Amino acid sequence: MAKSIVSTFLLIVFIHTTITQSFAQSRNTPLIVFVTGDHEYSGEHTLPLIAAELEKNYGFRTKVLKAYPDQNAEKDIPGLEALKDADLAVFYLRWRQLPKEQLDYIEAYLKTGKPVMGFRTTTHAFNYPKGSEFEKWNAFGEFALNAPPGWGGKAAHTHYGHESSTDVSIIPAAGKHPILTGVAPSFHVRSWLYRVLPDYPTKGSEWLLMGKSVHPDKAAIENPVAWTGTNSFGAKVFTTTLGHPEDFQVESFQRLVINAIHWELGKPVPKKWKGKIDINVPYRGMTK
Repeated sequence: MAKSIVSTFLLIVFIHTTITQSFAQSRNTPLIVFVTGDHEYSGEHTLPLIAAELEKNYGFRTKVLKAYPDQNAEKDIPGLEALKDADLAVFYLRWRQLPKEQLDYIEAYLKTGKPVMGFRTTTHAFNYPKGSEFEKWNAFGEFALNAPPGWGGKAAHTHYGHESSTDVSIIPAAGKHPILTGVAPSFHVRSWLYRVLPDYPTKGSEWLLMGKSVHPDKAAIENPVAWTGTNSFGAKVFTTTLGHPEDFQVESFQRLVINAIHWELGKPVPKKWKGKIDINVPYRGMTK
């Protein structure tokens, strides 16, 4: 009887210790929250595969939020309260018109000064009508990501045609940046090149990759396609204007993203690459 009581007691202690250690470990493991809703590029399908890789092979916790009921729904991304616990927020958005209570979660996160990452159309993440009390959010690209403040406008933010693609190369001055570890000196992606010059990325940003348009539909200049910096909230930023679903099949682009996430969180970039991620998401274009 005494042995049974002791054994039960030891089992309870073991379970309690295990749960406590597991909880403590979970609390100490960075949480990355992915916020998606982009109409065109299937960020709600590509980024969950990145998230799964981060959990499986790199020891992070992740949560993926999606526009509801589908990518074309511009006014609802449930679960944004998760940003209260996030250590890194990753955005892949396009022309959203979220309600105030959801914007408040994003604003509160930005004000913490925690790191921010943005893909492609997040340069024009919001599209509130002129005169809206939320119109300032249309410049999200500028104040959060050091990118142009929305599509077109004074910045003349545009691209070089859907039939074009982009040759990408490492900018020599940035060659030793940790984010570029294992990234090929040059590679090709399907994304048509975004024009952000001459005024963006914002002053003080560090350009990492340069893009050259292949078969553009108009006279084209080379433009940076990935950069880091500090945004208006004092937060570390990584922004890339790439993000076509076929880009995610390119190993150098995969490495760029995984490296950038580690860098943003102040973690050493992985010394050993875990291998190419199986991402095969088709481009759907604009669908209704």
